Amino acid sequence: MNLIKTASEFGRVAVLMGGRSAEREISLKSGHAVLDALLNQGVNAHKIDVGVDVSEQLRAGHFDRAFVILHGRGGEDGEIQGVLQSLGLPFTGSDMTAAVLSMNKNVSKQLWQQQGFPTAEFEQVTTETDIENLVHKLGLPIIIKPVNEGSSIGMTKVNSADDLKSAITLATKFDAEVIAEQWIHGEEYTVAILNGYALPVIQLKTPHEFYDFEAKYQSNTTEYLCPSDLSNQDETQCQQIALDAFEGLRMSGWGRVDFMRDKDGQFYLLEANSIPGMTDHSLVPMAAKQAGLNFEQLVWAILETSVGGTSNG
Repeated sequence: MNLIKTASEFGRVAVLMGGRSAEREISLKSGHAVLDALLNQGVNAHKIDVGVDVSEQLRAGHFDRAFVILHGRGGEDGEIQGVLQSLGLPFTGSDMTAAVLSMNKNVSKQLWQQQGFPTAEFEQVTTETDIENLVHKLGLPIIIKPVNEGSSIGMTKVNSADDLKSAITLATKFDAEVIAEQWIHGEEYTVAILNGYALPVIQLKTPHEFYDFEAKYQSNTTEYLCPSDLSNQDETQCQQIALDAFEGLRMSGWGRVDFMRDKDGQFYLLEANSIPGMTDHSLVPMAAKQAGLNFEQLVWAILETSVGGTSNG
């Protein structure tokens, strides 16, 4: 990939943010942070709050590329990528296919299993699921997840079989597809990927039951350890699994892969994020800082992934 030397080489850049998903407010925060970082470096960047007329906005704006910072539905599920590909407009991050594969937790976990990657046992569930059989298969606790939501929206850790039905019902309010996943007792880690490289591992610690929406965006009690508590060997292993799992979903450009590590030291893949958050609480900027990149340098490097050398160029 040819590195960009001057801001003008990017041309007119549309920063796509907002949208209509449950993560709209997070996307706006991320988008404004990205927009400011680009403008501060002289990039001809423009905010677009994505709506039904986004194709018309992009055509009318005569843009040369797009920085996609939409979270959740419409952003990470391949929809906006399909629009951009149909317009022939280069953009940051994964293409439409990889966005679909990484957004759908059921599909991504099935693919990882087929490719031999470690991931927690799981089952697709509905409000009609036989609870007794589910508990027999996965044990307790169980975590219930909407398949196509991010930011832990609609997720519940369930410690008792009596609470499973209500947790599944809650998740179905956010998505027609829901999975139940075996709970892994251990530590949580995340690895950011940038242009083919794994950034330093971050360990997440929270007094909450799990790293939920409040722990991610609102709590001041969440701890982020970077460098993590892993040995050099385990850090390298975690990074390599992240890179391989990222590529296994055909992802490109940048993103994040989340893990649990059990008491025996085994890593388990949780999910992949094709457009992670870029707020002041976000993990990719934290990992980039540990690797020697400030926020503006990180944003520039992500925008560079839209210029040749990727599936989007």
